[in-house]
Amino acid sequence: MDLSVNLAPHHKVELRLRNPVMTGSGTSSNGVELAKHYDVEQLGALVSKGTTLRPRRGNPTPRTVETPAGMINSIGFQNIGVNALIQQVAPIWEQWTVPAIVNIMGDTLEEYGLLAARLDGIPGVAGLEVNISCPNVEVGGLEFGQDPELAVDVVREVARNTSLPYLVKLTPSVADIRPVAEAVALAGAHALTVSNTIPALAIDVKRRRPALANVFGGLSGPAVKPIALRNVYLAASVVDIPVVASGGIMSGEDALEFIMAGATAVQVGTATFLDPEAPWRIVRELTAWCETEGVARLDDVRGAARRRD
Repeated sequence: MDLSVNLAPHHKVELRLRNPVMTGSGTSSNGVELAKHYDVEQLGALVSKGTTLRPRRGNPTPRTVETPAGMINSIGFQNIGVNALIQQVAPIWEQWTVPAIVNIMGDTLEEYGLLAARLDGIPGVAGLEVNISCPNVEVGGLEFGQDPELAVDVVREVARNTSLPYLVKLTPSVADIRPVAEAVALAGAHALTVSNTIPALAIDVKRRRPALANVFGGLSGPAVKPIALRNVYLAASVVDIPVVASGGIMSGEDALEFIMAGATAVQVGTATFLDPEAPWRIVRELTAWCETEGVARLDDVRGAARRRD
């Protein structure tokens, strides 16, 4: 049985995964703590916390709140910064065979370019995930990923500054994800991640105020799965590069739904708060399903839900 996938088929350097199950950015830190308890080599890839040019302390607490079928978080992109990541974390990744992909975030186009350049050629870094769900401070806070032209600008800036394969992580905060997906793919992205958390709010009725200190946060978990599934289906209909699904994946069956919608790989994030072993369990469930159904390669069912007999 062949569960391997390639997230950069059009790039000179392949980004090949032994299976399609990845960790989601921000939910397993940088994978180092996870590796103390689980065999990370059994996964397809690890995705780092969102990494910025300088360290960030993040938002005040409380930062998370549980909701029906999900959670809202407002971490505030707390991270150690790219220099510390290179010095302290990348040498550990270099010892692993599982690919480590660095999620990068910038407030400006220049910052994306600087991050891409800083990480280029660093041993242990297999690729980048370019988060364009971030607000562009130069245009009043509009997310880069909400405007196809701004999204293309980011892709071109990253491309000028790296030889690494890179995924572009799209925002769900658009009426139709297809124009941005298509524009980013045409600009040279090697793969897409679809998509991110959904802006949300929870109220603490006892305190009569927002449950999160930062008021708003991002909704994730099973509650967003149908929305993410639709976005993957739509994005895969207009691009010929791999689409990585992210949003509410809790089981092997969930992963299969996304694959049948056109996804090449999946990211498991919020599920790990309930079950830290979720990514490994999902690999086992995918394997068991393929064995039961006599499926030798995931390519045989990829996009199956899109086909019309």
